[in-house]
Amino acid sequence: MGLRRKARECALQMLFAADVAGSSVRPDELVRVYWKELGDAETDEAGREFATRIATGVMARLEELDERIRARAEHWRISRMAIVDRNVLRLAVYEFMYEPTPRTVAINEALEIARRFSTYEATQFINGILDAIKRDLDTEHPREEETTETEDPDAQPEVEE
Repeated sequence: MGLRRKARECALQMLFAADVAGSSVRPDELVRVYWKELGDAETDEAGREFATRIATGVMARLEELDERIRARAEHWRISRMAIVDRNVLRLAVYEFMYEPTPRTVAINEALEIARRFSTYEATQFINGILDAIKRDLDTEHPREEETTETEDPDAQPEVEE
């Protein structure tokens, strides 16, 4: 597994904990407790920094990210989505908007994480929503660096089924 994927999984776990705890938890406290009690000891400093940055970034921009998801999740309320699924979506949309990660890579990584932590049906659901949001953002804010190359040497391209 790639180091960045592991970092994304750590970020997902932080967001899951934040989602369950609700607004009673402060992001800085959540991050501190996560790395002290639950964080993977094999995650290097760069991975910890990346995981922390994207998790706290999602928490800081939750309404904006949820609005993007809500606009493309026809007939689905964010609160009715499985906790894992909504947080996988939030992480990917955050990367689309605030990280230099190629959007296609963010989708592939989100799907791999969903395969590990959710269901087959969820990966189809997540793929559909992320693809629609990617198209919206590609129209609104095209990126020159968008390629089919992956940023993570261990990441595998998504295969059409």
